[in-house]
Amino acid sequence: MPGAARTARDHDGRMTDLRVRAAVPDDLDAVLAFWRTAAEGTSISDDRAGVERLVARDPEALILAESGSELVGTVIAGFDGWRCHLYRLAVDPRRRRQGIGSALVAAAEERFARLGGRRADAMVLVRNETAHHAWRSAGYGPQEQWRRWVKPLTD
Repeated sequence: MPGAARTARDHDGRMTDLRVRAAVPDDLDAVLAFWRTAAEGTSISDDRAGVERLVARDPEALILAESGSELVGTVIAGFDGWRCHLYRLAVDPRRRRQGIGSALVAAAEERFARLGGRRADAMVLVRNETAHHAWRSAGYGPQEQWRRWVKPLTD
């Protein structure tokens, strides 16, 4: 995936080049700033140390989409050897509905397939209707029989 070229559409429907690549440590401050404006909700791990641990443990998990030199989207594609998990699909609010999210999800799914993954799940906030539409259009659906149970391990 290093620097994979993809296409997206601008607001006028014109094709635009999109570069999809794994994040490197030098990207992390920009990613954290991007999430403050483009991601819905916050996480206990939304800090430099948390994202550094992610990239150090799995250097290909944090996938970025860039248009020119501008960060326009992210997704975390975590694989634990058994399950494939998607987190932090975020697209610049000014660039939504242009294929950026689809390109990121496709890159994540390709990563999972290379690693032997057989099914992916996505963490999606219940209140985030915009995300519900995006995930449905990517072929994902909610599993109503499951609930996420959470216990913070730090204060």
